[in-house]
Amino acid sequence: MKNHLVRPRRSAESFPREDHLAWRIAEVAADTVEVPAETEEMIVNRIIDNAAVAAASLTRRPVANARAQALAHPYEPGATVFGAEGRYSPEWAAWANGVAVRELDFHDTFLAAEYSHPGDNIPPILAVAQHAGRSGRDLIRGLATGYEIQVDLVRAICLHEHKIDHVAHLGPSAAAGIGTLLGLDTGIISQAVGQALHTTTATRQSRKGEISSWKAYAPAFAGKMAVEAVDRAMRGEGAPSPIWEGEDGVIARLLGGPDAEYAVPLPGPGEPKRGILDTYTKEHSAEYQSQAPIDLARRLRERIGDLDRIASIVLHTSHHTHHVIGTGSGDPQKFDPAASRETLDHSVMYIFAVALQDGVWHHERSYAPERARRPDTVELWNKISTAEDPEWTRRYHSTDPDEKAFGARAEVTLKSGAVIVDELAVADAHPLGARPFAREQYIAKFRTLAEGVIDAAEQDRFLEVVRRAGELSAGELPELTFTVAPDVLARAPRSPQGLFR
Repeated sequence: MKNHLVRPRRSAESFPREDHLAWRIAEVAADTVEVPAETEEMIVNRIIDNAAVAAASLTRRPVANARAQALAHPYEPGATVFGAEGRYSPEWAAWANGVAVRELDFHDTFLAAEYSHPGDNIPPILAVAQHAGRSGRDLIRGLATGYEIQVDLVRAICLHEHKIDHVAHLGPSAAAGIGTLLGLDTGIISQAVGQALHTTTATRQSRKGEISSWKAYAPAFAGKMAVEAVDRAMRGEGAPSPIWEGEDGVIARLLGGPDAEYAVPLPGPGEPKRGILDTYTKEHSAEYQSQAPIDLARRLRERIGDLDRIASIVLHTSHHTHHVIGTGSGDPQKFDPAASRETLDHSVMYIFAVALQDGVWHHERSYAPERARRPDTVELWNKISTAEDPEWTRRYHSTDPDEKAFGARAEVTLKSGAVIVDELAVADAHPLGARPFAREQYIAKFRTLAEGVIDAAEQDRFLEVVRRAGELSAGELPELTFTVAPDVLARAPRSPQGLFR
């Protein structure tokens, strides 16, 4: 890996395009290096993971609405949409599938200077692969790039510090992955990367206060924009340039300012893309910084016993956890029993309370309105707070994988004055956790979430196809989806008619 120093440049300054970050990213995307076997293995795991969480969310309103928009755009050759027959315009297929994957906040994650869900790269890259008649080998190469670029940007450039949403790293990574998939040249890919960044940079209000369904839509929108950006770049259209380093570019005006500098690590020529191997998935349907606290709460239940004995709980954790999903956010909505699922998903106080009471976490039951309004839950919930601990913040940002941590130390003060203390650095499902996820666990997650949604024979068919993902011919790639019975889709709530029919 080589670090590329990225800083704002004056318009009058000599700055060759070959030194632009967009060009450097495009060089990585255009490199025809082979994909390592372990990278390919993990890509297959994440395709299974995405399908699992998409199945579980298929009948939820935001997913049904996004699917309805996509089905209004049939196209040949086109791409597939989860749960539906037929083929659809690839940018709309990427949109519908992206929402299905993101809706439950239940797929993979990578946390560093910024945070991300790199699996959001899969829907747009797969949609273009199906539409463009590419092979499974092309798909694997494209996804390896998408993950690599997302991970490298997340390692280096913090967005949330400046209240910019994390999908600003997703547009460029998806565009780069599509460029690899299609075998585009460096110049075209660099323009697509620049356009994708320019059109997907937005504020973090989508994850603040009263959180709406746009939390799931935002990554899907970034993927859709990446597809459109590649199409325009292939036709010869350009992007604002230099998009990151320009005098009025993203760094100078939206991030660290005119004096900021970032060191972005990127693979050198011929260096394999292994970024996906540093990412991790979720066992629980909740924001990633909640994964270890859920496991910690389940572990503490026995030691505490009667939860009515609790006077207060303080979760000592990282700056990010405290300020994004903890009491450091200052969001009263995080204690509102009538809050949306998206808001509860971003309240570690609620999540810790329910995990303590139930000893399990469920993607639907744990967020049910009647569950959130239970008087004993509300009482316990309001006894929980978070506090930033510099050591947890340091470990959150550590580059040493053996000490990097996303957990917390819980201090439970009982009404008697006794204090119970326990901590957990990483979730049980983390690669360094008590029960790391491997292919067996990904398949089990798929089977569990697909139950009652995807017929058993269709589950078997999908798993057999995805197992051979890297060997699939262009004609077989459209099989990398799943269909469901009409009565399953009929469970989705009906919504008012929009613009598209």
